[in-house]
Amino acid sequence: MESTYDYVNYPFLKEIGIDQENLGCYNGHEWNGSGKFMDSVNPSTGKKIAKIKLANEEEYEACIKNMESIREKWFEFPMPKRGLIVQEIGDKFRQHKSNLGKLVSLEMGKILSEGEGEIQEIIDICDYAVGLSRTLSGKILPSERESHVIMENWNPLGLIGVITAFNFPAAVLGWNTAISMICGDLTIWKGASSTSLVTIAVTKIFAEVLAKWGFNGVFTMVCGPGSTVGERLINDERLKLISFTGSTGIGKRISSVVHSRFGRTILELGGNNSVVVMDDADLNMALQSVVFAAVGTCGQRCTSLRRLVLHEKIYDEFLAKLIKAYEMIKVGDSFDSETLCGPLHSKSQIKEYLEGIEEIKKQGGKILFGGKLYENFTANEQHLKGGNFVEPTIIEIDWKAEIVKTELFCPILYVLKCTNIDEAITINNSVPQGLSSGMFSRNMQNLFRWTGPNGSDCGLVNFNVGTSGAEIGGAFGGEKETGGGRESGGEAWRQYMRQTTCTVNYGKTVRLAQGVKFPHF
Repeated sequence: MESTYDYVNYPFLKEIGIDQENLGCYNGHEWNGSGKFMDSVNPSTGKKIAKIKLANEEEYEACIKNMESIREKWFEFPMPKRGLIVQEIGDKFRQHKSNLGKLVSLEMGKILSEGEGEIQEIIDICDYAVGLSRTLSGKILPSERESHVIMENWNPLGLIGVITAFNFPAAVLGWNTAISMICGDLTIWKGASSTSLVTIAVTKIFAEVLAKWGFNGVFTMVCGPGSTVGERLINDERLKLISFTGSTGIGKRISSVVHSRFGRTILELGGNNSVVVMDDADLNMALQSVVFAAVGTCGQRCTSLRRLVLHEKIYDEFLAKLIKAYEMIKVGDSFDSETLCGPLHSKSQIKEYLEGIEEIKKQGGKILFGGKLYENFTANEQHLKGGNFVEPTIIEIDWKAEIVKTELFCPILYVLKCTNIDEAITINNSVPQGLSSGMFSRNMQNLFRWTGPNGSDCGLVNFNVGTSGAEIGGAFGGEKETGGGRESGGEAWRQYMRQTTCTVNYGKTVRLAQGVKFPHF
C-alpha cells in the first residue's frame, strides 16, 4: 500500500472488516470489484484513508440475479422469523457501535457523539422493526353481500433499491432496510461514493447475519458511479421501489425515470428548515436547540436549521445570546471530544459555502458572525490545515431575498424578523422545500395554530423542539420539493408492501355488488 494512505493510523478499521484495499461490491455470496479504484478521504485532514475497487455493470447484474434466486424463499419465510434476523442484525450493530461510529466520524466528518448516534439509529430501527414483525396487520371488512367477507392483505413488494447520501451514510440505510426486510423485500444498496468505507462495513454486518440464516442474496451492495451503476439501478424494472436521499435536482430526475416505468419512489430531498422563536418563548431552551440544529454536523443535515425567525420583541436579546454562543463553539477534528463543529465533507462544499457568502452579500445580507474559512488552529492542530473547515456563520437578511429560498448545505444561518405568528408562518412556508420546522412558545394557541392545517407546511412540525434529531418512531419526511416520501416509523412500512383486497364468498350463491342483477346460467 502506498505511503500516502492513512489506514495504519486507525487500527479500529481492521476490527470492523475494513482493509487497506477494499472491494466495492457484495452480490450476496461474494465480494468483488472490477471497476476503477477510488480513494476514501478524511475531511478533517484531507488525507487519504484507504482505497476501494468500485463495481461495474456486470457485477451489478450479478447482485440482481442472486436476489431473484432467493426471492420466493424469502417471501415464504414467516414475518416474525424475518424479525428475528433483523433483531440479530441490530445486536451486531450494538457490538460494533463504537468502532462504526468512529468510522462515520472519520469518513463523513461528523463529531464522535453524532457518529455513534447514527449507529444507534440503526439499532433503534432494528428494535422497532422486530416489534412490527409481530404486529403488522390488514383488515377484515364487512361486505354488502350475504355470505361474503372482504380481507385486506399485505404482501412483499419484491426487490428494492436504496440510494443514500454522504451525510447519513449508515442510518438511512437502516431506516429502509430494517423495515423492508421484515416486510419480505430484498435490497440492493448504493451508498454515496465518498463514504464507501462506511457502506462496506455496514454491508459486512448484514452479510454475516443473513449468511448464517441461509438467506444470502437478500441484501446486496454496489459502490460505483451514478453514471453507470446508478443509472442501471433507477432504470431497472425488476426494482419495484427506489428510495433516494439527496438533492432535489437529482430527485426530480429519479422520480421521472422510476415513475415512467411504474415503479415507486421514496424521496428525501432538500430541507431549508426554519425555527420560530416567539416573544413568550423560553429563550434559553430555544438557544440550545437553535445552536445544535444550525451547527451540528457542520450544517450538513437535511434537517439542519437554515432560517431563524425571531419575534421583533426578543430579536436583539436573542441575537446577542446567539452570537455569544457561536463564539464558544469549538471547530476542529471530528475525533476531538471538545469539538462541536467538524469539517464540511468535501472541497466542493467549501466552494458552495464561499460562493454562497458572496451571493448573500450581493443580495443585501449582513454577516454578523463568521463568513470565512476556519484557520484558527492551535500548535497541536497543524495537521488539520488540509481539512474542510469553515466558520459557522450568522447572517441578517430580508426573508424575501431570493438566496433564502436556496438551501446551502453548510453552516450558514439566516436571522429573520417577524411581528406575529401569522407572519412567522408565512415566512416558514415561503420556500420551495418543506421538511422540518420548529416553534418555541409557551402559548397553547400558538401550538395548535402552528401544527394545524394553516400552520407550518412541513412534514416535521415541532413545538419547543428544534429541526434536527428526529426519533425513529415517527414517520420521517417532507412536502413540496422535499419529495413527499416517508421513512422510519409511523405508517412508512406500507410503502414496502403490496396491498391486495380479497373478497371471499363462503356461501353457495353468486351475488353481485351494488344490487346488480345478471341472468344465471
